[in-house]
Amino acid sequence: MVLYQAALALGEFLLGRLAQSRLGVLGLLLLATVCVGIRARHTGLAVGAVVVFTLLMTQA
Repeated sequence: MVLYQAALALGEFLLGRLAQSRLGVLGLLLLATVCVGIRARHTGLAVGAVVVFTLLMTQA
């Protein structure tokens, strides 16, 4: 369980660094929105943020 949480935290950190290097603050805000949407079980919010994040990553 602890290993899974550590791997998840590392993945979030690496995705955040990638987003920050390509998209700046907007990418980090979208990643945070995805995480909050998933944890709060608001699938519409999470899916919408993932779609916007994906579109921005393809444009970067």
